[in-house]
Amino acid sequence: MNTSIEHLIPADFAATSRVWVYQSNRLLGIAEALQVEEELENFSKEWRSHGAPVKAKSFLFFGQFIVLMADETTIPVGGCSTDSSVHFIKKLEQKYTISLLDRTQLAFIVNHKVQLLPLAQLTYAVEKNFISGDTLYFNNTVATKSELLQNWIIPVKNSWLQRKLTFN
Repeated sequence: MNTSIEHLIPADFAATSRVWVYQSNRLLGIAEALQVEEELENFSKEWRSHGAPVKAKSFLFFGQFIVLMADETTIPVGGCSTDSSVHFIKKLEQKYTISLLDRTQLAFIVNHKVQLLPLAQLTYAVEKNFISGDTLYFNNTVATKSELLQNWIIPVKNSWLQRKLTFN
């Protein structure tokens, strides 16, 4: 599975641009993905902060991850703007019958595809060798463009999860 996203991220956005990652509880179908991408593009164009347009870009990665990015070098994203983005995400959840705000589901690349695992089953998955320290993990806690590019898809052993686990 090709995990390279660098070529898709706008170079003219500051490294400190804010990022929000929303993970779907399922892979979107092709028709759904095309619709979601159009809605993301429209949201990015219409997103406002205190009446001014936000320099924003939205992505659907791997048919399962929505990433919102805002370059705050000119217009900071205020509380109301953040609320409007969460409202938009909740509308997508309802429209496509998906969950985007559940942080108890962890995503890994196993057998060349995205696999979800409940946090409660993480230790069991390691014990049964479903997950190893080298398994790629989607670290959805990234908060900036720089972090997205460097620390979003990383081995479990390099993530916050390594503190919870013991590997053979």
